[in-house]
Amino acid sequence: MNILAFESSCDETAAAVVQRENERFSVLSNVVASQIDIHKLYGGVVPEIAGRAHIEAVSRITYEALEAAKITLSDVDLIAVTAQPGLIGALLVAVNFAKSLAVANGIPFVAVDHIKGHIAASYLLAQTPKPPFLGLAASGGHTALYRVSTFTDYAVIGTTRDDAIGESFDKIGRLLGIPYPAGAGFDALAEEGFIQATGDKENFYRLYKKSAAYKDSEMRLPSPALKDGSFDFSFSGLKTAAINYLHRKEEKKEEIDRALFAARYTYEAVEAVAMQADAALSANPGTALAVAGGVAANSHLRRRLAEIANKHGVTLYVPEIRYCGDNAAMIAAQGYYEYAAGNRADAALNASAIDSIN
Repeated sequence: MNILAFESSCDETAAAVVQRENERFSVLSNVVASQIDIHKLYGGVVPEIAGRAHIEAVSRITYEALEAAKITLSDVDLIAVTAQPGLIGALLVAVNFAKSLAVANGIPFVAVDHIKGHIAASYLLAQTPKPPFLGLAASGGHTALYRVSTFTDYAVIGTTRDDAIGESFDKIGRLLGIPYPAGAGFDALAEEGFIQATGDKENFYRLYKKSAAYKDSEMRLPSPALKDGSFDFSFSGLKTAAINYLHRKEEKKEEIDRALFAARYTYEAVEAVAMQADAALSANPGTALAVAGGVAANSHLRRRLAEIANKHGVTLYVPEIRYCGDNAAMIAAQGYYEYAAGNRADAALNASAIDSIN
């Protein structure tokens, strides 16, 4: 089966062709038209600009994806598209394009939830998770834990009550002078800070809590992991405390050690996710953990979750870096399972900004 998939939920216009054969997925093409250079001017995504950029790119990247996969539209057996959640104006572009393409050519098509798509990035690995397992989405818009009962049946067991981890990195990164999107720059700056604090180039994260930098009371930041018996998060307090610290330093005209501060912020954010993942695995013994989303590319988070999974004796599934951010290959993988479950879409399909997972 050849699956042509589309993704346009935020600031990446993506098209991919993925083949499903012998119970394995093969990515034949994965084209992403990034809008980073456009939104970098504003320090974040501007929805109206994103929507227009999607319109300009979607047809072109479809041709590119088909050509790179060495197939034509007549070889496509299924079309999949992200229908929710996301920026409504952005979602509508791919939804209407994919729907028109499918209806005009008599090709079956399915709607895919963006978060299920992110978790499905793990299905592109050589060894893939099999339900039931736990899924962790860590991105610019989401920080949540899911119980995945089947490939299409998800339940939220923990989520952020306000800001997402990726959004918080972008906002604080902007104050530290890290260009948008801040993920990779924040990761590198934090590593510099960890090494500076510990003097160790290999075990810096594990040794960090014993360092003088961590014990600096002026730089103390709250944990986003809620301690109310839930698996929930709240990143607004961490973000606000960080902003207040940086503003105080600015008002006093005191120099900020950017690397040490990035390390402290990263440590609190990563430890919060690790703590809740640890608790969720304890409550669901023997279940594997699949992590997904843009922040799944963070080296410190990947390392820490590997330790947690090892502690519980379960497998951690982490997508290749290229499939952590928004892409259409992951949408194709989830689309296959939606189709297999009989979840077909029709000409009435519409986009929605609301997540379909409860």
